[in-house]
Amino acid sequence: MSSKIYRHQGRDVDLAGVTRLYPAVMINAGGESASVSLEWAELKKEVITLECYVLICDFDPIGDAPVNRVELKFDTKEELFSAMQDVSKLFNA
Repeated sequence: MSSKIYRHQGRDVDLAGVTRLYPAVMINAGGESASVSLEWAELKKEVITLECYVLICDFDPIGDAPVNRVELKFDTKEELFSAMQDVSKLFNA
């Protein structure tokens, strides 16, 4: 079995048990942080405050509320997309 360890900012994340994996954008909405889709953030870019880009990794069974979550944060969309390509390589190895 090939390794599914992804290293991000000095942290090892074992993706072997991931059940949901998706990109998002963290925004500031009324003093609170919230994650939204990349598409929504692009549509509302004139009226939102973007905090960072994230790759969200959920480890809970499909259908359960996501409690066991890891959020990998990136400063740019390009960094996020590069990480997504790296993670894809882990799953396709």
